Amino acid sequence: MPQVRYFAGAAEAAGMPSETVPGATVGELFTAMTSRHPALTDVLPRCSVLVEGVRTADPDVTLDDDQTVDVLPPFSGG
Repeated sequence: MPQVRYFAGAAEAAGMPSETVPGATVGELFTAMTSRHPALTDVLPRCSVLVEGVRTADPDVTLDDDQTVDVLPPFSGG
């Protein structure tokens, strides 16, 4: 299963910094993530998603079991 790393508000909504989540595509992964953590439903649409460090907005991107997916909500700071 892909390893998902949550950052900032996404980690807060998930209640954890990372976990393994089943999903053969980014879309399936998001479905599993929101099923486990309903608070992510409001956060995920605003997040950037990186698969192995490459940004994607395509829910049909295929995932391998050993891949890392980073979920980064918008943030500000100086």
